[in-house]
Amino acid sequence: MTALLSIKPEFVQAIFDGTKQFEFRKVNFKRKIDKIKIYATKPVGKIVGEFIVDDILKASPEELWDKTNLYAGIDKERYFQYFSGKNMGFAIKIKSVNKYKEPICPYLQYPKFVAPQSFKYI
Repeated sequence: MTALLSIKPEFVQAIFDGTKQFEFRKVNFKRKIDKIKIYATKPVGKIVGEFIVDDILKASPEELWDKTNLYAGIDKERYFQYFSGKNMGFAIKIKSVNKYKEPICPYLQYPKFVAPQSFKYI
């Protein structure tokens, strides 16, 4: 199954350049996901690529940081702000990335498109 994830443009760029090899989430998928389509949030507002899911790690934010920090693509302070108040977190390990030559504007293709707060199954 495929999911569409909303990701801030700065982190999208880090995924594409390989400095971010984990995408962090506060909640996990309820279905088995093997592919992620990347929606770069505004001001980009387009589906810009996709990646294959290698694995999804589940652990406390502290344990996740210890396992992923070399390729987190985010600084420690911002990481822990994101997980503030959470006992558990998830790290989606990115396997192979495909950056689209032509980003897809979902608002043109799907007039009722609403960007997901976090993700949606597609």
